[in-house]
Amino acid sequence: MPALATADLSLAQAHAIVEAAQAKAVELGTNMDIAVVDAGANLKAFVRMDGAWIGSIDIAMKKARTARYFDMPTGDIGGLSQPGGPLFNIEHSNGGLITFPGGLPLKVDGQIVGAIGVSGSSVEDDHAVATAGASALS
Repeated sequence: MPALATADLSLAQAHAIVEAAQAKAVELGTNMDIAVVDAGANLKAFVRMDGAWIGSIDIAMKKARTARYFDMPTGDIGGLSQPGGPLFNIEHSNGGLITFPGGLPLKVDGQIVGAIGVSGSSVEDDHAVATAGASALS
């Protein structure tokens, strides 16, 4: 039986993702916590910008892990986890998930290699900064 080929995120890629996300946060005039996890949902890179909320450290890491655990944007999971939704109460699984925007899977050649999670401003800004980070892999 052939072994599975698993793609992963390099440290250089993780740094490029953080740099792109940080540049977008500066452009938006906000301070962010930015977490990048690898294919196994392990923390690969993290930045807490000067002045970013301490409480957002955990949120950024959980957003990244949530996006990788389910290979979808955290905002999409949030839509499915509303009362009456198919994933209602999922945020209580896996040691706690974050189900609002700011977490995105990271892909190279269509294959998921990790995820980014961003927290520290509005969910719209969090999502924009995460999107900028993810675009560093394009």
